[in-house]
Amino acid sequence: MSAEHRFDPLSAARGPGGPEFDLLLTGQVFFDIIFTGLEQLPTPGTEVWTDGMGSGPGGIANQAIAASRLGLRTTLAAAFGDDGYGQFNWDVLQDQEHVDLSRSRVFGEWHSPVTVSLSVHQDRSMVTHGHPSPLRASELIGTPPTCRAAVVGVEQTVEPWAQAAAAGGTKLFGDVGWDPAGEWAPETLATLEHFYAFMPNAVEAMAYTRTEDPWSALYALADRVPVAVVTVGQQGAMAIDSLTGEEEWIPALPVSAYDPTGAGDCFGAAFVMGDLAGFPLADRLSFANLCASLSVQHVGGSLAAPGWGDIADWWHRVNAGRDGVRKQWLRRYAFLEDLVSDVPTEAVRRATATIARHSDASPSSWDSEVKRSGLGDLG
Repeated sequence: MSAEHRFDPLSAARGPGGPEFDLLLTGQVFFDIIFTGLEQLPTPGTEVWTDGMGSGPGGIANQAIAASRLGLRTTLAAAFGDDGYGQFNWDVLQDQEHVDLSRSRVFGEWHSPVTVSLSVHQDRSMVTHGHPSPLRASELIGTPPTCRAAVVGVEQTVEPWAQAAAAGGTKLFGDVGWDPAGEWAPETLATLEHFYAFMPNAVEAMAYTRTEDPWSALYALADRVPVAVVTVGQQGAMAIDSLTGEEEWIPALPVSAYDPTGAGDCFGAAFVMGDLAGFPLADRLSFANLCASLSVQHVGGSLAAPGWGDIADWWHRVNAGRDGVRKQWLRRYAFLEDLVSDVPTEAVRRATATIARHSDASPSSWDSEVKRSGLGDLG
C-alpha cells in the first residue's frame, strides 16, 4: 500500500518537532504457519487434513502490523535470522507493511523462531521452535527514539530502554505473557509505577492480583496504574481511566471466530491508537473490540489485522442496514462516522499474501461461518 493511500488518524496532532514515531515495539518475530478449519487435533500416529492455511510474520510482528495498518508510525526492534524465514519476515514488515526496522538486526547462523498454530473450535494450540534473541532489547535500541507510546512486557524489572523512553515522555503500555511456572508473582506489579497503562486478560489480571473475578482485579490494578484494562474474551473488555475518572465495560461484538490468532495484538494496537487519538475510554474499548472482532473472522495473526479500509467497509455495511441489532452498533460506533468519511477508498486493508504467494484459506469457509451466525455484515 503506497503512502498516499494510508489514512493517518493522528494527522491533527502532528507538527514540526513532534515525536519521530507513534509506537515503539520490541520482541521476537516468528514465522507463523496457521492451519484452520480443524475438527480436532491429531492424535498420536494419525494425520489430519484441514481446509485452511495461511502464513506470515508472527509474534511481536502481529502487533507491529496491526498498528501500522491503523496508521501509527511504528518502529520495531527485533532480531531476524539470515535464513529464508527471517528474510521473508523482514521484507513483509518493511516493504509491505511500512514498519520501521532501523533498530532491528539480522544475525547470521541464528535460526528464526517458527510457530505452527492449529485453530480448533474457536481456540488454538501452538507448536514453537526458537532460540533466545542474540541481543536484549536495550542493546538493540540503544537510545530510544522519540515516541508517543511503547508496548512493554511487565516484568519484575524494567529494561533500561523502557525507563529512558518513559523519562523522555513516551507512554508505556504494559502487557504480560503466560507464566508457565504458575507463580504469577505479585511483586511484578510493583514495576507498574513506570507505566501509563496495563492491558492483561482476565486470567492474567486475577492471577497477579490474587482476586476471584475480573472486576476485583481491575480495581486492584487501577490503584497501581493510570489506565487499567482487563479483557474478558467473548464478554468484551473493561477499563478504568483514573486520569479522566471514566470507568467502562464494553461487550464484544457477537461473531463466529474463524481464527483467534493475533486478536489480542489487534486489540492492544487499536487501544493504543484510540488513546493517542484522544478517544474517550468507551470509544477506545469499542474500537479495540471492533478491530479484534474483525481480525478473528479471517485467517492468521498479522494477515487478519484490519486496516482503515476494512473498518470503513464495515461501517458502511452496518450503516446501510438500519434494522435489528445494527441500531445498537450504530449508536455505539457513531464516533467512527467522521473518521471514516476521510478514509480514502484505496486505504490499506488486511493482507492475503503468504510465503506461498496466496492464502489457502478459502473466503467461502469463513463467509459461511459468519452467515450461519446471522452477522454477515460484521466481517
